[in-house]
Amino acid sequence: MEGLQVASRLDAGQIQEAVDLIDAVTAHDGLSPVSEHVFLHLRHGGDAHGKHFLLHEGGALVGYAHLDVTDEVEGPSAEIAIAPQARRQGLGTDLITAILDATPRRDMRLWAHGEQADAGTWAKAMGFRHARTLWQMRRSLLAPLPAASFPDDVVLRTFVPGQDDDEWVALNAIAFADHAEQGDWTLDDLHRRMAEPWFSIPGFLVAADRDTGRMLGFHWTKIHGFIDSSELHPHVHDAIGEVYVVGVDPTLQGKGLGKALTLAGLHHLRSRGLVQSMLYVDATNTGAIVMYENLGFARWDVDVMYRYQSEA
Repeated sequence: MEGLQVASRLDAGQIQEAVDLIDAVTAHDGLSPVSEHVFLHLRHGGDAHGKHFLLHEGGALVGYAHLDVTDEVEGPSAEIAIAPQARRQGLGTDLITAILDATPRRDMRLWAHGEQADAGTWAKAMGFRHARTLWQMRRSLLAPLPAASFPDDVVLRTFVPGQDDDEWVALNAIAFADHAEQGDWTLDDLHRRMAEPWFSIPGFLVAADRDTGRMLGFHWTKIHGFIDSSELHPHVHDAIGEVYVVGVDPTLQGKGLGKALTLAGLHHLRSRGLVQSMLYVDATNTGAIVMYENLGFARWDVDVMYRYQSEA
């Protein structure tokens, strides 16, 4: 395809081009065309387990796609961004065709952020079927917020870098054993996120056994945007807190530890002056959805995953 570049690693100029394109799409659509996971890989130039597809026209980047091939069970997954002024010209179809050609078994998942009818129609026309839906839920932090109540033998503290890293990765793996995208995180995945500008130790909460110190659960919060505007960080939109990851030792499920950790994180986000919080949850995880609804969250938006249906 004319104007198409494919690479596992990107140089600084290519990274900036792709970031600028994603920012333009986000500003136009009101939501990012790629996930945080993909954006992190992009900002760090990529790695051996992914491929970047850059489509140029007239010297300008008009299309970007990322192919992740790390999941050998579920198959490769892709996310795509097309410049607003270059849409409805077949560029998205060209990019997806190039990605399919780069996957030996043509077994691919495609994420669409936001439940957009056009995306579903386009994906179906290309041979994809709906496979998974993630809910984004939101809650006002100005509304009454119950206290976080922990058993007497549990202590709440903050994550200690260099001390908790290995234990956290191990607990995260067993807490999300049925969710590969989260449960397969490595130390490198943890450290990559800890190096991000948004990382905050006070917002990374750990529940531990008071006597043994064993990690029992955690709530990693995140803040999108900036609370205070400045020349370095212009106030583009209101900051919003996120229930980023809540995990509990599976042997302790049903004892209210997940609820307590969630509430503790929400109180932390409120203490930072935030007025709104969000989270993502699989639409099939009815137990978690009920818990979040009981805590005042309501469905706000959805992300949809499509899987390619090979004629073979």
